[in-house]
Amino acid sequence: MCNFIEWKEKKIVYRRYASLYFMVCIDKNDNELIALETIHRYCVVMDLYFGSVCELDIVFNFEQAFLLLDEFIAAGEIQETSLRVMIKSMENADQTEAAEHAERMNS
Repeated sequence: MCNFIEWKEKKIVYRRYASLYFMVCIDKNDNELIALETIHRYCVVMDLYFGSVCELDIVFNFEQAFLLLDEFIAAGEIQETSLRVMIKSMENADQTEAAEHAERMNS
């Protein structure tokens, strides 16, 4: 099974996890295996955060899924590879959001 498709001047790299498909578009000269590993790492961290991630987790928690991606990748470059650091950052964001929500409810 091939996980690469050449399209115009780009390559589309995709991978299936359970019922989810993840795709990235890279330049023709970029390494497909790094793109596959990036997809895999994102799925692993989502699985750790959501606990057996599924489509509904992404649909109903889009902000968290996007924040995880933002912690992992910035400006098209991998910024953080430590699963522990990414999960800790998400926990801090969740605590901040809960505190802000509690403050709004008390006001």
